[in-house]
Amino acid sequence: MLTIDKNSLVLIALCSLATGCASTEPTAYSALSSAAELRPNTADRTGRMPYRYQGNADWRQYSSIIVDPVVIYSGADNQFGKMADTDKAALASYMQSEFSAQARTRFAIVTRPTPQTLRLRLTLTGAKENTPVLGTVSRFDLLGGPYNAVQAVRGREGTLTGSVNYAVEIYDAGSGRLLSAYIAKQYPGALNVGASLAPLQAAKVGIQKGAEAFVAQMR
Repeated sequence: MLTIDKNSLVLIALCSLATGCASTEPTAYSALSSAAELRPNTADRTGRMPYRYQGNADWRQYSSIIVDPVVIYSGADNQFGKMADTDKAALASYMQSEFSAQARTRFAIVTRPTPQTLRLRLTLTGAKENTPVLGTVSRFDLLGGPYNAVQAVRGREGTLTGSVNYAVEIYDAGSGRLLSAYIAKQYPGALNVGASLAPLQAAKVGIQKGAEAFVAQMR
């Protein structure tokens, strides 16, 4: 059985009041190709898509998609903190797999431009690991439990949990015209215990949710 001392409980309480330790809110990352087009997304009240550019594309006109290799953002305004390069690479590989799998449910995956083809460019811009042990314990203890229950209802982050930040840029593959772009932050539900167990698991759940959200807007 996991145990936790009083000092750790105080830490959880302080993190709860601060809406999670070291929370990383996405920015309009300056080194992105679409940075000049991005604007604050006033329609988003969740904080999951704070910046967006939306053209007048009709997604029903497109039947295939090119999924470019995921880029790991190296700009000075990245939000990886002290994350190891190997962990960044693992998340980028997972993002490539998840977005490709979800895109395949809506489009034919191709490798060269044809009529009615989109190009998807994904950039991993930041990520945060789970806090070992404390992240799991805070789902159950007397301080973290009620807070996380409220966060779950609000659809917001839980205490001491990981997350992932990334950029999505969608182009017409033939013309190279930018059709849509957005910055996103994703994380698991505040009461998702399974997502708190491994250091990168919350970020991976966030990637899964992000891939599903991408395809949902394409339908």
